[in-house]
Amino acid sequence: MEIIKVDLSSLEEVAPLFDSYRVFYRQTTDLAGATQFLKERIENGESVIFLAKSEKGEAIGFIQLYPIFSSVSMAKTWLLNDLFVHPEHRKKSVATKLMDRAKALAKSTNSPWILLETEASNHRAQALYEKIGFKKTTDYFYFLEVK
Repeated sequence: MEIIKVDLSSLEEVAPLFDSYRVFYRQTTDLAGATQFLKERIENGESVIFLAKSEKGEAIGFIQLYPIFSSVSMAKTWLLNDLFVHPEHRKKSVATKLMDRAKALAKSTNSPWILLETEASNHRAQALYEKIGFKKTTDYFYFLEVK
């Protein structure tokens, strides 16, 4: 498995996964809109997206993080907003490898922590987050201190 940072040249690979992620959260499929949304994030430097590719080179998962700022910490940190693995590739450590890449990004940018939000009913994702070291702060939010 290979994890790459998404740029405009890999936009067409990640967009269908992003569209599937939105459908998972009960949104209507809109591949053109998904592609445009991600294109704008990349062009404007408003998010960092990592794409997991199988040994065969197929796009199998992604993670998207948005920079945020903490006044208390006086630091830039990250909101882990999106994580999705194609159903056929779940339970193969894809999400863990994507999360590891997110943690590496946080460390490389001297971020003190990563924040994420998930649905209270998404127990599979919550189990993964807790296994990785995220601490639940409310029914929806998790926090990972980066060391």
